[in-house]
Parts: sequence; structure tokens; C-alpha cells
Amino acid sequence: MQKVAFFDIDGTVFRSSLLIELVDSLIKGGIFPEEAREEFSSQKKAWQNREGTYEAYVYAVIRTYMKYIKGVHYGELADVGRQVVAVQSRRVYRYTRDLIKKLKTEDYYIVAISQSPKTMLDDFCTQYGFDKVYGRYYEIGPQDRFTGVVTDEHLIENKANILKRVFDHNPDLTPEDSIAVGDTEGDITLLESVANPICFNPNQVLYGHAKRMKWEVVVERKDVVYFL
Repeated sequence: MQKVAFFDIDGTVFRSSLLIELVDSLIKGGIFPEEAREEFSSQKKAWQNREGTYEAYVYAVIRTYMKYIKGVHYGELADVGRQVVAVQSRRVYRYTRDLIKKLKTEDYYIVAISQSPKTMLDDFCTQYGFDKVYGRYYEIGPQDRFTGVVTDEHLIENKANILKRVFDHNPDLTPEDSIAVGDTEGDITLLESVANPICFNPNQVLYGHAKRMKWEVVVERKDVVYFL
């Protein structure tokens, strides 16, 4: 039986959000209109000023993406996504990068979970040896253009659902010694479902929950990794 490790990607492996970088590139490339930035500018500024949360910023970007992706050709998105990954794929945290390498040597089955589009996640995660990737699927309609509809959204909104799906569809995997790594309260249901939860660079809500649950907390700052 093969053991499993689950990794949130944005802010946990990748040192930003793949979706944020994608939307920025779509705007710069003229595929999304410049005014799309206004859809999330206040949340971005609030987060930068430490007056708002990163989660609010990310969800504002998601709403913007869903609003403007309708009618965009799949090929245009795929091209921009590949460019973003090609330029930024090495912008990862040392701790999680090295943990993935270590777990691969121990024959763990490595699963990626992200709110970013599955299209670009596949390109990013292939480079780091992930065995399975879960992201947002956006429906493609006539003439290979996006409809703006997310398919199977219930899965990605609750990461514990993905964990259940992984074990239900893979009888050769075992929950014994399972690992999950996350950084926000959105990862709590996933972290609660494994034997070894790791809170990496957690926000305040997850940090408080982790301390109550006595979960491992790891922080990477510059080139130093702290175990709290």
C-alpha cells in the first residue's frame, strides 16, 4: 500500500498564486481588459497594507477571472499559462520543494490541490513530480471558448472531498502516515483528514487552529526555516 501526501500549491509550494500571475498576464496581453484590475485592486491594497486578508484578495481575483474568462479561446489561455509557468515555475519555497523530493524517495503518492486553473497547474506540477493534480475546471463550449462555468466546484471548494475521492478511486493507497501541507483556513478540512498535518507559513486563523490542535507549524523566512 502506497502512502499519500497532499500539498496546497498557491502560497505553500509556489511563492505566490498561479491564478494571480495568470490574471496579471492576461491583462497585460490584452486578453482581459485593463479595467479588470479594478475588480480586485481594493482587496490587493488592503492586503498589502495588512488591513485585509490574502484570502479576500485571492477570491476577488477568482471572481474577476470567472467574469472575464467567458468567451476567451482555450488556446489563448493555454499559451499565456505556459508562459507564466515557464518564467515563474522556480519561484517555490525551499521547505516544501525539499519535502516533496524527500517524500518521492519514500515512494509517497503526491497530490496537488489548488484554486488555480487545472490547465496551468498541470504544467507547473509536472516539474515537481506530482502524481495527481486537482484544480478548477472551467467549462469549454462551442469553438473551444470558455463558458465561464466551473465544473465539479464542490470538490475544489472543500479539499476533504478531494482526499476522499483520492482514496475511493485508488484502493492501493493507504491513509496510514498520510501528510497534508496547507497555509490558510481553507486547508483545515484537509489537514484534519490526515495523520500528519503541517501548517506552512500559516495565516492567523490557521495558526490559531494549529496551536489548539497541536499541529506542526513551519515558517520559511528568507533562507531560514523555523519549526514552531
